[in-house]
Amino acid sequence: MTQNLRSARPSYPAGAPPLRIPPTIGLVDPCCPRPYMPSDVDDGGLGGTEATVTRIVVGLHGRVRFVQFQQHRAAPARDGIGGYDRLDRAGDAGGLDGLVVINSWKLACRLRKSHPDLPIYLWLHVHPGRHNRKMGAALHAAGIVVICVSASHAATLRAFLAPCRVDIRHVFNPIADDLRPSNVPRDPNRMLFASAPHKGLDQVFDAFRRLRGRIPDLILDVADPGYLAWRTGPAPEGVRFIGTLPHDMLMARMRRSLCLFYPQSRFAETFGLVIAEANAVGTPALLHTGLGANDEIARSAGQCIDTGDMDAVHGTIARWRANPPRINLPEEFRLIRVLDQWESLLAPEMPAQAMSSSERSGEISHQNL
Repeated sequence: MTQNLRSARPSYPAGAPPLRIPPTIGLVDPCCPRPYMPSDVDDGGLGGTEATVTRIVVGLHGRVRFVQFQQHRAAPARDGIGGYDRLDRAGDAGGLDGLVVINSWKLACRLRKSHPDLPIYLWLHVHPGRHNRKMGAALHAAGIVVICVSASHAATLRAFLAPCRVDIRHVFNPIADDLRPSNVPRDPNRMLFASAPHKGLDQVFDAFRRLRGRIPDLILDVADPGYLAWRTGPAPEGVRFIGTLPHDMLMARMRRSLCLFYPQSRFAETFGLVIAEANAVGTPALLHTGLGANDEIARSAGQCIDTGDMDAVHGTIARWRANPPRINLPEEFRLIRVLDQWESLLAPEMPAQAMSSSERSGEISHQNL
């Protein structure tokens, strides 16, 4: 049985000021392809959702305590950041101040039955399919707040769930504060695709094939996060598969690339982490305008165009080869801003109380963790 995480606290030395008690939040991930921990981020192979979750957990360490309940995790574990447990333990976990459920509205509603008094948030990183229209009434009845990852994502969801009055908000996915442009020279012939293959790679291949017919020196590096196989047809001449890269190596490759090459019109990004990271290091992204969050995230230098117009694609790439554009990432995407928003959401007015030195270091009492 799971113990209460807020066990009795010993008194703090007389005269010392009371300290704010970090809330304990259950973070429930029923969709991850494999269990993950902070040590996995820099190794590569994590999807954008898992990487984002981990950056929030690490960034809020000391301000919020997290116990993560993950699909495919076979046994409880701990590290210096927090605790990890099996997905099926989320329903009977005690001592929580709130729950954040990733992507599964059905699980969020089921957990409401087990935790009738807790704040529950559905952290949505995807666009729900048409068969999920009933989720609006269910979320409203359960009193669950939905957190989207961009303003455009939230607006699309409100329209999808209308006329249900669901509390829908947005908090941007975070971009590291130190991820900035550098003086590394760009290769005018080398472009990069760095997303999962189901995100329109077949269209990207077709556009690259036609573009290379006009600019034969172009090369397209394809970095695959490696967690999903997808049929894309034969790769065109000039494509180089570079596999799964650790994050720092991917960023280094991105800095040297002419652009992030992403001319597809079918997969709507809810945020587009790789797009924002490209802009953070000063690399432009060639994107389809009006699709998902593209125009919201890549706001500068005419990055969003009609990618079905090959003359427009060719003209943009030709201009960027001759004169690389100056790219600015909105500061509201930076990790420090995003962490403050999450803390305000998860720990709005947690009371201060005397705490022991071990508690101040972030330890929590949890059986088997």
